[in-house]
Amino acid sequence: MLPNTPRRAVYAGSFDPPTLGHLWMIRQAQSMFDELIVAIGINPDKRSTYTVAERQDMLCAITDNFPNVKIEVFENRFLVHYAREVQAGFIVRGIRSASDYEYERSMRHINSDLAPEISTVFLMPPREIAEVSSTMVKGLVGPEGWTETVKRYVPPAVYQKMIAEHHNNA
Repeated sequence: MLPNTPRRAVYAGSFDPPTLGHLWMIRQAQSMFDELIVAIGINPDKRSTYTVAERQDMLCAITDNFPNVKIEVFENRFLVHYAREVQAGFIVRGIRSASDYEYERSMRHINSDLAPEISTVFLMPPREIAEVSSTMVKGLVGPEGWTETVKRYVPPAVYQKMIAEHHNNA
């Protein structure tokens, strides 16, 4: 890396919806780098609950107090190639469990084969949010009392969106 080049990182995911775990990762990563790109990865084989625009809006709302964070979208390319395109020297990944570790370790080696100049940084969220995932949060929606339960796992702006979405679909 050149001496005056900003330290730029990419943190990618589906963020469907963004959780407190995602926010923790963003908060940590933005403090470590000059610039953090939060990249919504589009997987055509995966059916999303929220549109890309809705996920962008939610991510913008929960990161508006981080001036060095940008929200972007990428699709149909490897994350490491996207990182190279945006001139990021780092990819940030979260590890919540042993299975995450095994998967992320393998991906880190593949990414290193494809772009050895890009480093992977692993962050481990605290225990109280380590089990939180978008899939888990979506699975909680619906049964009686779900609103109070879900509120514990997502940022307020995301919670409001989920409540509005549920009422619109009810």
